Amino acid sequence: MALLRKNDDLEAPEEVEEEIPVVICAAAGRMGAAMAAINSIYSNTDANILFYVVGLRNTLTRIRKWIEHSKLREINFKIVEFNPMVLKGKIRPDSSRPELLQPLNFVRFYLPLLIQQHEKVIYLDDDVIVQGDIQELYDTTLALGHAAAFSDDCDLPSAQDISRLVGLQNTYMGYLDYRKKTIKDLGISPSTCSFNPGVIVANMTEWKHQRITKQLEKWMQKNVEENLYSSSLGGGVATSPMLIVFHGKHSTINPLWHIRHLGWNPDARYSEHFLQEAKLLHWNGRHKPWDFPSVHNDLWESWFVPDPAGVFKLHHNS
Repeated sequence: MALLRKNDDLEAPEEVEEEIPVVICAAAGRMGAAMAAINSIYSNTDANILFYVVGLRNTLTRIRKWIEHSKLREINFKIVEFNPMVLKGKIRPDSSRPELLQPLNFVRFYLPLLIQQHEKVIYLDDDVIVQGDIQELYDTTLALGHAAAFSDDCDLPSAQDISRLVGLQNTYMGYLDYRKKTIKDLGISPSTCSFNPGVIVANMTEWKHQRITKQLEKWMQKNVEENLYSSSLGGGVATSPMLIVFHGKHSTINPLWHIRHLGWNPDARYSEHFLQEAKLLHWNGRHKPWDFPSVHNDLWESWFVPDPAGVFKLHHNS
């Protein structure tokens, strides 16, 4: 929306600064993660960010207190309640990695329900730190007809060294059960490069137009009936439906905006120089930077915002 200055119609319209919506979940046991991510984003940009902090009903008061009684009190934010009832009957119980079944893992499936007035939205997992200016990520170009952009798993700079060390999954074979007819019938080659939905730039108009949420729910339901993917495979239950629905229909994010697998193996380290170049760091995997053992936790801890209530504590030996 452009505004004309008074009495001076000949001058160029003055642009109103665009608001950048960033969605991030704050789960009960790991709320410090979301706060560190928010702090890193806010501190590294001059852009006008509106944080949508998503939680379950019993955590909303705590989220508000943490923000309002810490250095984060200056941010623009909305607290959004996610109702896990929308997932009823759509999640198959899985004992191998129960943490992947937490309701907030599926918030990214429901972006248009949570955010009404924005055309373009950034979604971030809570275990990230942003070292670049988030405006750059927001400016990611989405091709015509694409509802989302992700980072492909095959184009990760320096991934070769890390993946040899930790045996990473970077193809559809690691996420879907190709013994199942329903998966075979998709006609997707098992060697197709996967992508990681921990960082998403999404176009809400296309998302609604293509009924992406409905498509994702359809695959969740199919999985409950047929066990098409499981968390014993690569990325568990929130990645696999997205790999199916967005196959061949997503744009790409600059790889430096999603340097990941920092939480994959406590013995695998990236070079310091490489980590300085990275715009966004993601501790996906089991080894989180607020726990022990973990790697590169100094990069995470420099953005940590202590819990005013003293509940969330760091558990690693620095």
